[in-house]
Amino acid sequence: MKTTRRTFIATASAAALTATTPTPLMAQKPTPKLIHHVFFWLNNVESGEDRKKLLEGLRTLGKIETVRDFRIGRPARTEKREVIDDSYTFSLFTVFDDVTGHDAYQVHPIHLKFIDENKHLWAKVQVYDVEAI
Repeated sequence: MKTTRRTFIATASAAALTATTPTPLMAQKPTPKLIHHVFFWLNNVESGEDRKKLLEGLRTLGKIETVRDFRIGRPARTEKREVIDDSYTFSLFTVFDDVTGHDAYQVHPIHLKFIDENKHLWAKVQVYDVEAI
């Protein structure tokens, strides 16, 4: 079949339109907009039992419906530098679609139970809430 200028332009236009049209999956999934990053310092840093209990409690928070991404971490074994604070015991990284999702998380029974059952374990908690841009 001979390709004419007209069929080439029609084919190229259809291909370009297909490439730039969002798929239904992309259209359904909103981009998360709020990051809630929490750092915990244990009272008794040397206690394996306290570490275990806090870690178990942290894991329950991932079940809250408004959480879009959920990670628990500990200080990385990277080179010591002046700008790095590795004094915390655990870090909790959660992502929400928006402030409304974050606010629902804050008053969720799982979150409130976590705080009630574990607050005696930590000496300090530091929170960084970040809006994605």
